[in-house]
Amino acid sequence: MRATANGIEICYEVFGKPTGRPLLLVMGLGMQMIGWDEGFIDLLVDAGHQVARFDNRDCGLSTHLDGAPDLTAVYGGDASAAPYLLDDMADDTAGLLDAMGWTNANVVGVSMGGMIAQALAIRHPGRVRTLTSIMSTTGPRVGRPTEAALAMLLTPPSSSRNAVVERALASWQVIGSPGYPMDAERIARVAGMGYDRSYDPRGTTRQLTAILASPDRAEGLRGLAIPALVIHGEDDPLVTPPGGAATADAIPGAKLLTFPGMGHDMPRALWPVFVEAIAELTGREAAG
Repeated sequence: MRATANGIEICYEVFGKPTGRPLLLVMGLGMQMIGWDEGFIDLLVDAGHQVARFDNRDCGLSTHLDGAPDLTAVYGGDASAAPYLLDDMADDTAGLLDAMGWTNANVVGVSMGGMIAQALAIRHPGRVRTLTSIMSTTGPRVGRPTEAALAMLLTPPSSSRNAVVERALASWQVIGSPGYPMDAERIARVAGMGYDRSYDPRGTTRQLTAILASPDRAEGLRGLAIPALVIHGEDDPLVTPPGGAATADAIPGAKLLTFPGMGHDMPRALWPVFVEAIAELTGREAAG
């Protein structure tokens, strides 16, 4: 389905019954909504949720902007060179809630999606019932990537479908979970599907400039009064563990769950644990 929100068009999909607790999934940098595995979504639906996933701006089948952003300038501290900020992406998300007819929702964001979810909770009080921030951080200066992860992130884009799939598999070797087996079939399938749906490396770069140019959210998070859960891998090289710790420290009463052997991905073996923790959070809020 498509919705007009905050001046752009957003592609989204809804799973489960309308009677379920509304839960919105927000994906990370350069990842389309298909990055949220339907097996994981099924677990969330079975746990009592109605689940929505969507393509962020500059990704998938949502609106793509134009122009080549000056990543070097933004990385050097010139925030004005970014075409938009995470706050704008949070406003997109609030507009999507309006379009779907959801007064508010439980919001789960991963990586950049966690940053967007945080900004949504800060900027739009009352729209976020509960906040779950997964392998994310309060700002670009906290939880900085390792040199190897940063080098992977800044590698020039691939030019063919096969190269995109190969790069996805190689990237997992750098940022994936060392304590869990690589699901090569799923990684290759999602990467190939993403290329077929919409391949726009400049869009990913524009999203990256939004991350780098956005201010730290810690102060805003301290003003939240909603149930919150922070999930982080103890072996995450892209958003290192201090990012998760800072997020949990900033949100009053937030629960922090860390997992040894988990990198910057969501191992299938941990899905039931994640869903149980999320459902406990959303169920507690629904019960008042």
